[in-house]
Amino acid sequence: MGNNIIRPKEIMRARSRRLKTVTLIVLLASVAYFGYYWYASRNWVSTDDAFVTGHLVTLKAQTEGTVVEILAENTQAVKKGDVLVRLDGNIAQIALQQAQAELGETVRDIITLTAKIDTLSQRIIARQASLNQVRHDLKRFIAAAQDGAVSDQQVQNAQDKIRELEAAIQEARAEKAGVEAQVEGVPVERHPAVEKAKSHVRRAFLDYHRRNVVAPASGYVAKRRVQVGDNVKAGAVLLAIVPLDDLWIEANFLETQIAGIRPGQPAEIRVDAYGKDLVYHGRVEGLNPGTGSTFALLPTDNATGNFIHIAERLPVRIGLDPKDLKENPLQPGLSTLTRVNISETGEPLLTSSASTAGDAYRTSIYDNELDGVESLIERIIEENSVPGSQIKALQ
Repeated sequence: MGNNIIRPKEIMRARSRRLKTVTLIVLLASVAYFGYYWYASRNWVSTDDAFVTGHLVTLKAQTEGTVVEILAENTQAVKKGDVLVRLDGNIAQIALQQAQAELGETVRDIITLTAKIDTLSQRIIARQASLNQVRHDLKRFIAAAQDGAVSDQQVQNAQDKIRELEAAIQEARAEKAGVEAQVEGVPVERHPAVEKAKSHVRRAFLDYHRRNVVAPASGYVAKRRVQVGDNVKAGAVLLAIVPLDDLWIEANFLETQIAGIRPGQPAEIRVDAYGKDLVYHGRVEGLNPGTGSTFALLPTDNATGNFIHIAERLPVRIGLDPKDLKENPLQPGLSTLTRVNISETGEPLLTSSASTAGDAYRTSIYDNELDGVESLIERIIEENSVPGSQIKALQ
């Protein structure tokens, strides 16, 4: 009975101890949280709406043909200039042969027109000689007609013949002037019609050369769509190349967070794929000139009556440390937790340190695609020209 005696003082003391303990724990937690916020989080803004972004180089067919060989597969590394897909090139070869034939025919047409000038000149000389003869005859007819030796009809016929020959000479001279306007002033190889035919040869030569589809940049193959036997048209998407040495973070911060963000400020990135222990370092390169909704496929119309205020997000580009990226490679699309240290001043808001110096921004693989076409054109012109002595006369 004595063991069940209620002792209010002991209960109050126990309750007081528990209350003090809880209060102490809450106070310590508050101090710890405040200390963490003050020293670790006060100068940082963070978002989990951030992803690894990079270049996605889409490789397309530049000419028509049937796929006969595929030389790269998804996940494989390729170098700039490597042949990735081969087309049969039969259609391009036929077009090249046709363009060569048209160039040769054009050269022959120009030379024929040039030769026609000589023909017309000789025709004018012959008709001028005939005209002189008829004029002489007319003088004799007029003198003889006074004595009655020649009839008036003969005189009239001679006069009509003179007018006919004069008209024929004028016609020949006009025709000669028209031909001269077409061919004179430039050599055969630089004639406008020949230049046009040359451009067709260059275009067909280029299409034939591009039957081998090469990588414009180094990277890793992704999204291969093409299959052997596919009949592809110019512009058809074949595959994509992803350069993994040039990546950055696109962090979408709320509009309430961006007031202190400036280009040049340091950033820390934790990638979900590698956990919280691995930290990538980077710097803010610039802020996009508009929120995501501004550039959406179907932008919102805030002038409608059912408007609801929602905090927008502004994409911020954050460059990654190349050393971190080399030691721990990333892939575009990975989710991250990104935070920016806004305690540093950084650079003016509208500046950008984003660079276009990488290989993903330019390529030289198309520089020499027309090598050999000029010698081909010269050979076609030479083969379809007249002998050397006559060429000199025409030029």
